[in-house]
Amino acid sequence: MPGPTSEKPRISDADMLARFQNSRKRPACSDTLGMHLSEVHQDEMRVVVDFMADESFANPTGAIQGGFIGAMLDEAISTNIIIASNVTMTAPTLEMKVSYLAPLFVGPARVEARILKFGKTVCFSEAKCMDPDGKVVATATATAAPKPFKRF
Repeated sequence: MPGPTSEKPRISDADMLARFQNSRKRPACSDTLGMHLSEVHQDEMRVVVDFMADESFANPTGAIQGGFIGAMLDEAISTNIIIASNVTMTAPTLEMKVSYLAPLFVGPARVEARILKFGKTVCFSEAKCMDPDGKVVATATATAAPKPFKRF
């Protein structure tokens, strides 16, 4: 597998998915965004994450405010990097560019994130956010700095 190596043996995609879905240490931001990791494809360094865009995310036109969409894209990208590192690294985002292509409305949204290059100090990723009909509403490219996971 391209990307980082760790001394921990890699678990299967299904086990990694279950590990994240059953975690009791979920960040509050994940819950706020209604995040649900749906698919893990470690060999492809790709994940699919479902979100629930709450009505509190909507602007006066009824569309989801772009910052929330950006947060969904960022959360999926970061989760993907953590999984690709075999849960040995966290992934602070250095920069992210988001392009908004169409409105997203209250309800489900899906983000697919993939890693383009996982280096020793920098990781390049991209993601796309889709509405319930599969229409791409936003895309992102991001640069992150993988760091060893430290529990507090």
